[in-house]
Amino acid sequence: MSYTRRMAMGKRKRRARQASMWVATQDLPRSAAHPFYRRLNRVLDDAQFDVFVEGACATCYAPVMGRPSLPPGRDFRLLLLGYFEGLDSERAIAWRAADSLRIRSFLGLDLQEPSPDHSTLSRTRRLIDVETHRAVFTWVRQRLADAGLVKGQTLGIDATTLEANAALRSIVRRDTGEGYQEFLTQLARASGIETPTREDLARLDRQRAKKGSNAEWTHPHDPDATITKMKDGRTHLAHKAEHAVDLETGAVVAVTVQGADTGDPASSVETLIEAAEQIETVVPDGDGPTAVVADKGYHSNQVMVDLEAVGLRSYIVEPGRGRRRWIDQPEARDAVYRNRRRIRGARGRQLLRQRGERLECPFAHLYRTGRLRRVHLRGHTNILKRVLVQVCACNLGLLMRACFGVGTPRGRQGRSSAARIVLASLWSLVYEVLEALACLGVPPVPVGYEDRCAVPRPLLTSAAAL
Repeated sequence: MSYTRRMAMGKRKRRARQASMWVATQDLPRSAAHPFYRRLNRVLDDAQFDVFVEGACATCYAPVMGRPSLPPGRDFRLLLLGYFEGLDSERAIAWRAADSLRIRSFLGLDLQEPSPDHSTLSRTRRLIDVETHRAVFTWVRQRLADAGLVKGQTLGIDATTLEANAALRSIVRRDTGEGYQEFLTQLARASGIETPTREDLARLDRQRAKKGSNAEWTHPHDPDATITKMKDGRTHLAHKAEHAVDLETGAVVAVTVQGADTGDPASSVETLIEAAEQIETVVPDGDGPTAVVADKGYHSNQVMVDLEAVGLRSYIVEPGRGRRRWIDQPEARDAVYRNRRRIRGARGRQLLRQRGERLECPFAHLYRTGRLRRVHLRGHTNILKRVLVQVCACNLGLLMRACFGVGTPRGRQGRSSAARIVLASLWSLVYEVLEALACLGVPPVPVGYEDRCAVPRPLLTSAAAL
């Protein structure tokens, strides 16, 4: 007869508890740091990230003036969370930092130390100039180059639109400064309607052509935002982010923010120049870019001629324009025909397949899962600062994936599920082999060894059920 010692039952007190006046920090509950963030901090610390950032930001601060500011290394780590945690605004980043003990461990915050407020993040962003953000972007790319993840020979270029933090109903005319509603009212009165209703204004607005011209309208609080059509077909005020990606590794080597109404052939000049300068900085012994891959939006006669003038082979998809006439344009004709032969070759088809894999995927990671499709900042300078840090996080994820096999904090969840599936498949295969050997009358193990190494059937069944 077994004897089990009884334990007294604890009861919840019915009276209100008095809060303790003093609590020792070692008595507070602690959670283990996230493995991904712990390894990311190890990578940053080994490369002396904080020392570099503090030296780069030294010119933005006074030597001695009042209370010390937010450390620059902690500020950039907070902005990296926007990509890794899928947070779209500085307010959401501040809330996440105050809510999670694992994030506090990544930021190096003690339990009694308050987390930064969103206003502190905004002020620090305005304080640090865009050149310092570019320097941090170059530093991250140098870490990728040291790991062999930047080749810099074949570049892919593409762009996307970012929804601006501005509403179309707030636009004003550039010449008079009157709003859209006031402008329609003046047109209605000029057409003979003294007291126009909303239906009259809507009917009058439908009859107008080119009513959303960027040459006539602007937003008073965000002049850099322009009227454009988004990816989903909506018309909105937006900005344009353009990337240059190393197609051999998938690393983003350059990023620019320009007006959404700027055409792809015109905007590609600035992005390619930025990419060439950055590659020369991080890979000084390399040959530099030799080929450019892009979609049909970048195809134009002048782009073909300019790329050949600087020694770049173009692999740009040609849109269907029908039969073309080359009158007094022999240089453009030859450049277009050479590009056409290249994209029809084996290497051209291979590069166009890689464009979908290594050029489109960063856009999905940065702006869809990274939640930066709609920006909460205004002005190209502020948006470029945020996009640069977002791309830094994407490149760090590529480095972490190459070193540890996981590129995001949630990547370990997929790896554990995949490991369980593989283990269950192996157990199921072993059991099928044992059953087949038993049907043939062949003992699966030597005689006298069954009791020590035989695998029980319930264990195999439960493993297969995973």
